[in-house]
Amino acid sequence: MDYREIFKHWLNSTQIDEDTRNELEAMADNDAEIKERFYKELEFGTGGLRGVIGAGINRINRYIVKKTTQGYAEYIKSRGEDAFRRGVVIAHDNRRFSVEFSKETAGVLAANGIKAYVFDSLRPTPELSFAVRYLGAFGGVVITASHNPPEYNGYKLYDERGCQLVPEVNDLVVAEIAKISDPLTVKSLSFEEAGELITVLGADVDEAYYKAVMGISICPDLKKDIKIVYSPQHGTGNVPVRTVLDRLGYNVIPVIEQCEPDTEFSNTKNPNPETNEAYELAFEYAKKYDADIVITNDPDCDRLGVAVKANGDYVRMTGNQSAAVLQEYILSNRAKSGSIPKNGVMFNTVVTSDLGDRVCAKYGVATEKTLTGFKFIGDKIYKHELAGDKEFVFGYEESYGCLVADFVRDKDAVQASLMLCEAAAFYATEGKTLLDVLNELYKEHGFFLDALDNFMFKGIDGAEKMSALMENLRNKAPKSVNGIDVVRTEDFLSNEMQSKGFPSSNVLKFTLADGSWVAVRPSGTEPKCKFYFSIVAENETEAKKKLSYVREAFEVYCN
Repeated sequence: MDYREIFKHWLNSTQIDEDTRNELEAMADNDAEIKERFYKELEFGTGGLRGVIGAGINRINRYIVKKTTQGYAEYIKSRGEDAFRRGVVIAHDNRRFSVEFSKETAGVLAANGIKAYVFDSLRPTPELSFAVRYLGAFGGVVITASHNPPEYNGYKLYDERGCQLVPEVNDLVVAEIAKISDPLTVKSLSFEEAGELITVLGADVDEAYYKAVMGISICPDLKKDIKIVYSPQHGTGNVPVRTVLDRLGYNVIPVIEQCEPDTEFSNTKNPNPETNEAYELAFEYAKKYDADIVITNDPDCDRLGVAVKANGDYVRMTGNQSAAVLQEYILSNRAKSGSIPKNGVMFNTVVTSDLGDRVCAKYGVATEKTLTGFKFIGDKIYKHELAGDKEFVFGYEESYGCLVADFVRDKDAVQASLMLCEAAAFYATEGKTLLDVLNELYKEHGFFLDALDNFMFKGIDGAEKMSALMENLRNKAPKSVNGIDVVRTEDFLSNEMQSKGFPSSNVLKFTLADGSWVAVRPSGTEPKCKFYFSIVAENETEAKKKLSYVREAFEVYCN
């Protein structure tokens, strides 16, 4: 069927709820809108589903959620009776329809005879990862669109290890989803109809998670004479982060206006810790209370942003910077206690700064690179755990996500918030801030300047434009930049990179003779292409100059 026929099928279906029918009727005379919503299906990619909420097969709605869950249910059925019995844990964030999508997910699983565990209210994504392993479940689902604008929602799947699905498993689920031709026919049970097939989770899982997080503390009896301003950006971090910090005696000043769950993110301009707008209100609090640091999470609480008081103002740290400082804090203290494992390993991604690698090397800890996506880090933890050859020490991505202890197999901003506050308190006893520690690392290892530029490619032809951009870079990339040779090009679609253990992925990385590099990849969840820059120089002034001409040499391909 073409897009008009699919639209008519939805409009005339007796399975459509009244609100959806009203939405469809309102667009009946708008062919462009109908085409945008029905010309293709919303793709279940490597990061799951993520899209604008609304009626249509190219939107996220209760019917697309039901179809996706039915496909997942078929995959679970193929895994045998034990998978049925162990069931699936479901969590959700504060977004529009997150509660409804969570209930539909549980209802479809129950209709297939599969046990479902549903939290009684919103929970952070890392707690979902923890709960899967804690309950011995077969898998997990989290309803979230992370830090996207309010009109978005999403759907992510986790395996029994509490790790997002790796590509080979993801492909099996996608194949099952593709077999379902009509999302309007998928059956779902109410909680009343499901009976014992749906269990509502409460405080017992929370307490187990809090205990595990507090257990990562290196110096629990540390003097905590610092003031911390904290914002959960209207999301899931409010209760767990404040609970853990409060129990350990930290002085936390919450940004009250951003603490309540809010589908519209009413009191923040942007809930993404990677943006300046996310900190505006928190900085007002920080100046009012003379705070030492500001921390904030994204709405599903798997990312941590931090800013540090410096010369009467507050300076934001990048994800690369805060992770490097955390590694220095953790490893220097473990070195003192003799607890760094001889076979220790740190994981980060191919688009992550090499500063953290150098910190780890100083303490005898190896580094292994993965593709972007914490599932690859979680998978490496698991494989080394099975082999018994290397012991996890730390994992992180440049995009503000890190993992301190592996009872979670995804990035965990509750853990990161605690460890970052502990590091700030520890260095305060030495008369230093986190920025002072960072500058010490620069003196020791060289100055690193990070930058990330996003280029949006929306609409029907967006994917084609991104494909053309990547092909041009593959075939006509610069051989040198301002006299600095490009000494290595890594194409992660190539057999060469797959032979090195990387899954096939549309990522290009260009390394210059001075150690600087550029990486380019289309987003797996949004209609944009990302340009990552890591510039190595003797000082900040030189690094900024170098960044400007490296940017110019590569971003011209977006025109």
